[in-house]
Amino acid sequence: MPSPSHYLVIDLEATCSEDGSIPREETEIIEIGAVLVEAETLKTVREMQTFVRPIRHPRLTPFCTKLTTITQADVDAAPRFPAAMGKLRDFLGRDAALFCSWGNYDRNQFERDARRHGIRLPLGKDHWNLKAAFARKHNDGREIGVGQALRKLGLSFQGTHHRGIDDARNIARILPYVLGGGKERA
Repeated sequence: MPSPSHYLVIDLEATCSEDGSIPREETEIIEIGAVLVEAETLKTVREMQTFVRPIRHPRLTPFCTKLTTITQADVDAAPRFPAAMGKLRDFLGRDAALFCSWGNYDRNQFERDARRHGIRLPLGKDHWNLKAAFARKHNDGREIGVGQALRKLGLSFQGTHHRGIDDARNIARILPYVLGGGKERA
């Protein structure tokens, strides 16, 4: 993988249910959290957060709201996925960035939503699974969650669990440890 000038750390939240009423292939993004990190300094350059209005299952389940704290009013007032991708494109500007996420879920969900809406994603073709990279470097190959990884590093979670922007910020805090094992430089 070539050395990027920036890392684009993304975390998504999507429609969900605890009873299987929303199958995985029908889930839709409801929040995008993005943190752009300069590769040389590992400092956050800028952040972006947007809610996204789902179309397939427009009503959030009580389980989804409880898990994410995202309300029906948040998504009802949000742009649809194509407009949210325009916001992400504008956020990236001319910066070349390697798309990173904690696991492959976010990449797969982006691809599902892009296919559903017939649009092209504003991300490069490469994706770096930080969860797997962390497991190889710090956890004997066992993949763990963001909160567990932070605790392993002696850090505490900042913000609200299962909120895209807060999860992306916390994943960005883990990035220096994945790259070189050193301290976070925020």
